[in-house]
Amino acid sequence: MISDDTRVQFYKDMVRIRTYEAALQRDYHADKTPQWDIGAGLIPGEMHLAAGQEPVAVGLCANLEQDDAITGPHRPHHLALAKGVDMKAMTAEIFGRVTGLCHGKGGHMHLFDPANHFSCSGIIAQGMPVAVGQAFAFNRKGTDNVAVAVAGEGAANQGAFHEALNLAAMWKLPVIFIIEDNDWAISVARDTATPIKDGSLRAAAYGMPSARIEGNDVEAIYEACKIAVDRARAGGGPTMLEIHTVRLWGHFEGDAQAYRGDELQEATERDPIPAYEKRLRAAGLLDDEAVAAIQAEAQAEVEAAIAFAKESPEPKPSDAYLHVFA
Repeated sequence: MISDDTRVQFYKDMVRIRTYEAALQRDYHADKTPQWDIGAGLIPGEMHLAAGQEPVAVGLCANLEQDDAITGPHRPHHLALAKGVDMKAMTAEIFGRVTGLCHGKGGHMHLFDPANHFSCSGIIAQGMPVAVGQAFAFNRKGTDNVAVAVAGEGAANQGAFHEALNLAAMWKLPVIFIIEDNDWAISVARDTATPIKDGSLRAAAYGMPSARIEGNDVEAIYEACKIAVDRARAGGGPTMLEIHTVRLWGHFEGDAQAYRGDELQEATERDPIPAYEKRLRAAGLLDDEAVAAIQAEAQAEVEAAIAFAKESPEPKPSDAYLHVFA
């Protein structure tokens, strides 16, 4: 049974993540016009945002402890914030500043936070074998910590996915594989690239329990992840969960998404945050005043993080020789 306080906290966490990414989107686009230049501005390069996928991060991470590990994909901010990564340090990293998680050298797709055991990569499915290694280390240390690998449905067609599941099952490791199925691998529709509609069925080939969670419902995701995490902590081995979520914005910022057609409007109507807000209002847990206060608190925290990043110094050219392997 999920408590009322926890349900409200789920809503707060999702609003916080959406507010953060909306502000990043605003500042990312601010100085790339009138002629689009992906290399220009305060945040040069690509930017992958996770609007619509907040329930996955919040429902998952509510079951995790600080010393549990997550490896995330190239669309990582929702997971990082839900796991406890410091917003100011992450924002400074995204803006390429020395106060960032990696001293401004990694950017938004390469966030590393040892204190919260969070990492991610721009290489598709790269984090899945890493999570298996983390789970193996937890086993050797004799702790009850778990590792979680999060990847998209397109990544589940990579060889690293199958190699990771195979080894995790063979060694009965405390690892959970989470597939975020947002229906699109960049511009490739799932149905044109994957022969089965329920990717969780693949886990059966490795003798691994699995489930597919529909509805992008933070409470259902929380409950499914709790079963998987509790099983892993108790020594029961790995689990695979495929979560059907939604990508509201483009694969990257600047993606016009013409390939989505009418489906884009349908996706917008599946926005999980207003849907969950409506549910909590009906339960008497939220009203106009509470919602306004939650939004204001999130906005203030986000703007403070962005101001911190903008006020932080950029790396010096000589810093290229620091924090590297000799």
